[in-house]
Amino acid sequence: MFDALDISVSGLVSQRERMTAISGNLANFQTILNESGEYEPYRRRIPIFASGDPSTGSPLGVHVSEILLDDGAPLQRYEPDNPFADQAGYVGYPNISVTTELMNAMEAARAYEANITASEATKSMYSIALELLG
Repeated sequence: MFDALDISVSGLVSQRERMTAISGNLANFQTILNESGEYEPYRRRIPIFASGDPSTGSPLGVHVSEILLDDGAPLQRYEPDNPFADQAGYVGYPNISVTTELMNAMEAARAYEANITASEATKSMYSIALELLG
């Protein structure tokens, strides 16, 4: 009976996970060191959506099936004084476009809002249906 509401909730959860990945990308767009302090440019996180809900086995809704790491080469910047520069004086920085990430964030926010609107409409329809029955 509540499949329509479950679909909207799965969309909300998925968009929240997507926004978390986007936030991490934006927060680390210039991070060149890993948590151990070693040179390793941050790699962009890319959430991959899939249909269905694996926790319930339902084919309805959506979920984040995995979060991939970007395989792209780091952006090379000429910084000969940087201790992490290569022999030619270049340092690799994360291949993250702030503009693209902000557009992705706006899209995720709009999708989240659309799922809220759909869930509110579903609740309203259920409420009216119960009034008609009672």
